[in-house]
Amino acid sequence: MQRPARNPRTSAPEAVILRDVYITSLGTFLPGKPIGNDEMEAYLGRIQGKPSRARARVLKQNGIQTRHYAIDTQQRSLFRNSEMAALAVRDALTRRQRPLEQVDFLAAATTQGDLCVPGFGSMVHGELQNPTCEIASLHGVCASGVMALRSAMLQVKAEERQLALACASEFPSRLFKASRFTAQLGEDGELPFDTEFLRWMLSDGAGAAVLEPAPRSEGLSLKLEWIELRSHAHQYGVCMYAGANTSPQGALGPSWLDFPSFEAASREGAINLKQDIRLLDNMVKIGVDGYFDLLERGRLTPDFDHFVCHYSSHFFREQIRRLLDQAGASIPEEKWFTNLYTKGNVGCASIYVLLEELFHSGKLQPGQRIFCMVPESGRFIASYMLLTVVGQEAPVRPALPPVTPAGPPALQVNTTDPLQASLVRQLTRVWIDFEARLHQVPIVARLERGQLTVEDYRLLLLNLRQQVAEGARWIARAASHIELSAFPLRSLFITHAREEHRDFQMLERDYVSVGGNLEDIQNGQKNVGSEALSAWMFQRASQPNPFDLMGAMFIIEGLGSRLARGWGERIREQLGLADSQVSFLLYHGSNDESHLDKLETAVQSGLLTEALVERVVKTAKVTARLYLLQLEELGNV
Repeated sequence: MQRPARNPRTSAPEAVILRDVYITSLGTFLPGKPIGNDEMEAYLGRIQGKPSRARARVLKQNGIQTRHYAIDTQQRSLFRNSEMAALAVRDALTRRQRPLEQVDFLAAATTQGDLCVPGFGSMVHGELQNPTCEIASLHGVCASGVMALRSAMLQVKAEERQLALACASEFPSRLFKASRFTAQLGEDGELPFDTEFLRWMLSDGAGAAVLEPAPRSEGLSLKLEWIELRSHAHQYGVCMYAGANTSPQGALGPSWLDFPSFEAASREGAINLKQDIRLLDNMVKIGVDGYFDLLERGRLTPDFDHFVCHYSSHFFREQIRRLLDQAGASIPEEKWFTNLYTKGNVGCASIYVLLEELFHSGKLQPGQRIFCMVPESGRFIASYMLLTVVGQEAPVRPALPPVTPAGPPALQVNTTDPLQASLVRQLTRVWIDFEARLHQVPIVARLERGQLTVEDYRLLLLNLRQQVAEGARWIARAASHIELSAFPLRSLFITHAREEHRDFQMLERDYVSVGGNLEDIQNGQKNVGSEALSAWMFQRASQPNPFDLMGAMFIIEGLGSRLARGWGERIREQLGLADSQVSFLLYHGSNDESHLDKLETAVQSGLLTEALVERVVKTAKVTARLYLLQLEELGNV
């Protein structure tokens, strides 16, 4: 950054002209499928087996209909908080077509990270594995996501950084497992309302924004005009908190670290995430008062086009509206934008989830202004942001049909054989988990949202080709390690290898047909996921009688038979391509059923033992995870 020049007459530094800053991309990660109100206790659990009395009351007030959880119905964590943040970052960067290697600043926010120390920014940086960069960890409640945006904005504005990331992620569901509250029930067998309230208010997810000193050359960007944050902690006590208890008068008790043991702190509820609902009205008043101050100071004029307000409950929306109406400063209904009712309250990640949906909604036009308000009840912070839409309006694509799960490949086996039946059941469970995770992979999510670009498709082909080119080789190696006593199965593997050995040429033709260079794809390198998948397949294929590769075939051929045609058709429609330009996907969608027939033959051959069933399932699990990694790491060579 250049030092300000000095006026020769006064020796005072002249004003520094700071750069404009633009949000050029937004990404999100919302784990799993949307969870309806009737399903919530299946995930969070019933305390001592009893349904909650408070749930219906809280849900009626907050109006939320669906949300996302990063735990399963056994209350097991499916992701790390830092992992969700990294997945949102990757989504934002992939949409912008920027590699991780160019990132020179990362600001990460959360309410509670996976670890007490180190900072959340360090954990997200470690998860991303991008090169050395400056980081910032922002810890708070809802406003910490705006703090991360402001931190990244200032880095770019001051000419310190060229490509900055801001992200926020929340994972509160694991704090609300029923097992955590059993020892805290009152004499009536119920939890205090302040303790249980947040169980039905919060959900999981992450969002991220890419910030640069220039807008996109194509499509829309959001110019960051200004961001303001105001703490009112000097006026109020804690409202949303974890790590202590408060007295009926609101006095803060000892920290959880001051208890004689962690068990004692947990038993007394000092580790719970709680909300003093008696103070919540102050959050609305403080937020609206700050809005009025912005108008009075001329920082903001009321003619903005979109009002993006993060409120945790429909109840508070009505309070905000009432205060605005009473002051003669009503904001018209058509300007309000929210997705609280379908995405839930994702805390500090909510502002990213809101802006990402608005950004891709087709509602934005160049020149429009977006006013954002994010109040926080932790110890009362009000945050505000003004954005201007710049660039060229992206063409609105026709709506695509909703994506429905394809379901696992159907294997026709002898269900009266306990080993065959057990194998099919276990493989089906592996597939269900695989498909659920697959929908969260950034490039798949973009395809399903109708947001895939030609660049995305080329990148997919370029990365798949390197692994597919070796597919026939590991099948052939497996065949060479099958003993003569299993000659029919060896012939089956050899036939499969012969059918697969030219598939990579279809990928090359598709790549060239959409503007790719043949030498680029032929000389491309495997990404880090493809390296791991390929090494795993060759390792298993090199074992004596590697029949456990039936598990790998179930995943890979199942993906082709159940999903490839649907992907090919959606790519063809979104990008306006011909069948010949998506030939690889369409071919496998039509022909991989015959490959599954070979798998059925192997399963029914009489070779199954309990040990082999266990090994086949394990190989399927590993292959599924590595295939996901291959798709998650597109371009990371």
